[in-house]
Amino acid sequence: MGPTRISTLVVAGLAAAAVAWLLISFLYYDYLPDDLPWLPVVTLAALAVLEGYAAVNTRARIERRPGREPVNPLLVARFVVLAKASALAGAIFAGFYAGLTGWLFVESTEAAVNDRNVAVGGLLAALALVAAALWLERSCRVPEQEDDEDREPGDREGRTGRR
Repeated sequence: MGPTRISTLVVAGLAAAAVAWLLISFLYYDYLPDDLPWLPVVTLAALAVLEGYAAVNTRARIERRPGREPVNPLLVARFVVLAKASALAGAIFAGFYAGLTGWLFVESTEAAVNDRNVAVGGLLAALALVAAALWLERSCRVPEQEDDEDREPGDREGRTGRR
């Protein structure tokens, strides 16, 4: 499993923005509530904070800083999966909120003006989730050891392979 590609996140965000713009333009006045809810925004922001905390804690445990106990490798694997999923979900939410925000700034009705704060807050919270997820994914990497430079690729014992 490789690191999350930024291009994948950008494509997912752009696709979600296009779908959101189309859906909102047809459904905004007929099916959405009078005011957009703040709960998804708060949820995205809380997930970003939790993943940021996990990134700091995991990095300290992997580096075996004083006062920190060693990290369980299975926990790190689970954090990587969480980070990859959160980065993609955050990109999709960011795209959705970007499309919604763009559409609300084009519309000049009172309902659209009232919903702009929620849309901008959702966009910022989703971007924070993407950043925290990428940070968590990066924090789960094992730091390079000094003796790793002496090894050839595929050589686990550090031998040069020459006789």
